[in-house]
Amino acid sequence: MSRSRYRILEPLLPQFVTCTVVGWLPIFAHVRCTMVLLDCFRFLQRNRALKLYGYVILENHLHAIVASKELAELLGDFKSFTARKIIDLLRKGGISPHTVFLKRLREPHRVGQTSQLWQAGYHPKAILDERMMRQKLDYIHFNPVKRGYVESPVHWRYSSARNYAGQKGLLDVVTGW
Repeated sequence: MSRSRYRILEPLLPQFVTCTVVGWLPIFAHVRCTMVLLDCFRFLQRNRALKLYGYVILENHLHAIVASKELAELLGDFKSFTARKIIDLLRKGGISPHTVFLKRLREPHRVGQTSQLWQAGYHPKAILDERMMRQKLDYIHFNPVKRGYVESPVHWRYSSARNYAGQKGLLDVVTGW
């Protein structure tokens, strides 16, 4: 039985979602792991009609505002694909400290899994109006500032803040809403 807090209840609206690494491990402090996320977002945008309105990737979680007719399926595919790729990177020893990360990720919640990267769910919240969109974008973009990582949102590389400031970001985003 699915939990309603993990279901998309307003499928035609953009959704604010959060994906968190099991145990809050700092997996995305490693550029190779973050690139897996960015590449997957690009693929979904080009091939599966994912609309990306905003995002931020921090060391152990990400926030995004996304939309698609098949959003629940796309988010499931995103989490599944990125988990496999990143766990494969860890198993090959491409990320240090890979053994520590692998040991901590070996607490799967599903039968047959040997490792789990993402916590269950993505906590969708429908964006109901322009005010709410602006509030969620500000939350996303100022997250690295509040953590003390940068002084300005546009200084955080893994964020759509640059797109909204008229600069080129790492991913294309829909800024006209």
